[in-house]
Amino acid sequence: MTEHSKVAYQVMWNRMISVVEEQAQALVRTAFSTSVREAGDLSAGVYNDAGEMLAQAVTGTPGHVNAMADAVGHFIRRIGRENMFEGDVYLTNDPWEGTGHKHDITVVTPSFHQGTLIGFFACTAHVTDIGGRGFGADANDVHEEGLYLPIMKFADRGTVDQTLLTLIRGNVREPDQLVGDIYALANSNEIGHRRLIEMVEEFCLADLAGISNFILTNSREATLARINALTPGSASGHLRIDGYDTPIDLHVKLTIEKDRILSDWAGTSGLDKKGINVPLVYTKAYACYALKCAIAPEIPNNAASLAPFEITAPDNSIVNAKFPAPVALRHVIGHMVPDTVYNALDKLLPNTVPAEGAGCLCNFQVSLRPRRDGQAPENAVRAEVLTFNSGGSGARPTLDGMNATAFPSGVMTMPVEATEQVGPVLIWRKELRPDSGGAGEFRGGLGQYMDVGAREGYEFDISLMLDRVDHPAQGRREGGAGGATRLARSDGAAVRGKGKQFIPHGTVVQMGFPGGAGYGTPNRRDPARVTRDLALGYITPEHAAEHYNMSAKEIAEALSRAKRGDIV
Repeated sequence: MTEHSKVAYQVMWNRMISVVEEQAQALVRTAFSTSVREAGDLSAGVYNDAGEMLAQAVTGTPGHVNAMADAVGHFIRRIGRENMFEGDVYLTNDPWEGTGHKHDITVVTPSFHQGTLIGFFACTAHVTDIGGRGFGADANDVHEEGLYLPIMKFADRGTVDQTLLTLIRGNVREPDQLVGDIYALANSNEIGHRRLIEMVEEFCLADLAGISNFILTNSREATLARINALTPGSASGHLRIDGYDTPIDLHVKLTIEKDRILSDWAGTSGLDKKGINVPLVYTKAYACYALKCAIAPEIPNNAASLAPFEITAPDNSIVNAKFPAPVALRHVIGHMVPDTVYNALDKLLPNTVPAEGAGCLCNFQVSLRPRRDGQAPENAVRAEVLTFNSGGSGARPTLDGMNATAFPSGVMTMPVEATEQVGPVLIWRKELRPDSGGAGEFRGGLGQYMDVGAREGYEFDISLMLDRVDHPAQGRREGGAGGATRLARSDGAAVRGKGKQFIPHGTVVQMGFPGGAGYGTPNRRDPARVTRDLALGYITPEHAAEHYNMSAKEIAEALSRAKRGDIV
């Protein structure tokens, strides 16, 4: 390969990354669900004609895009190349051939150039409702978790299957939102296809074979070089989390070998009776993400850069759930996979990985309806409101953790205004939670408070998807634990961390989301940082005295300086 062709291929590679980012942004702009528009709970990617992912969008979540990396191969196998035509659009929400649960719809579109199939575009989005019990952990098997859409054609040579749309509309609570999201997914693929064809014609390409080989070969070689520069060895990691009714133990053994890193989940808890189980495709997505972040973060994500990270788990362990296990909340366990991996990797690569964080998203879905025990508004309507929120991330070896920031999912916290405009829900409080970040030389990120109720005349069910109630994030290198999740109701009734719970009219659910853990011994923290935390309200005087040995005089001086505006 000449230097000229290498430069041209590098330009095309960068161009393809831009193409899929435009694809993702088109989905953000046109999606009906607030989880896509406001939180970015989506993925987008381009694939070669063999179904190998060549590039992914920057916008999106690892759980979607890394799981979607395997999905296109299933579409090719199920549809059959001989049945693929220009104008086709395919879809599925199969948890085992998509991204892990029914609430994600994956849409795949074949890309033709001059009558020849040259590749595929795929995208995924989380939808507000798919029927069944609704989004939550309460199902006993996958059939209760909503409408199942096997891999099938949404459009055949440009003609949308109206019978399919009628069936979808008849089985979900928010038909306009869901159908709108499907069209948005299909449209974003079409935009990606148009931009790809523009590139192909600009560079006078007949197909993607050359650029595909360039991307995959260079990504593979770069990833293997990073792995082979590490010292071979094995280490084990363990994480205990709340589960549904009983705690869950995640165990992993990492082995660094020539040309690969093995991640074996033997010893992990078995299937749960409720919907927190994880298909292996989702476990693989987050285990690969954790390893890639630590070892080769700057190498673009594609089929070749992911391949050296091999993931195995016993059948019907909670991280390798088989059909028909309930899997709606697979993210609650799946988002804890990176912290488990890092508990092992810290023994092999010291001073590299962060302390444990909140892990799973602090999600809840509110199903609102006119109150049944009194007068409801004349124009009252039912509504489904899903909101994504975050606890704090763990402190890093040289930096504090991030406040109210989702790691590893990467989705954005949804604004109050966006949440309240889609239904009669009220967010009475949303603010950072002082003292929730674990103490350390580097402090854990803060969680947040969030109080939720409904407008006058409404009652609601709330489906909570929380963890870290009984098992807060643990520190690293003698860092302190993060704050545990705290839950209460304004009427004094108990609230569980998971499951659908009825909330009567006029009652507010009060939530304190967990903080990330600290890194390093607290007595080594820079006093100026402690003073700044105190001045900003990240820690209270009591916390400063207990964990950082600040005297009453030092505390008073810090608060006085903050009042004068001397601390930025």
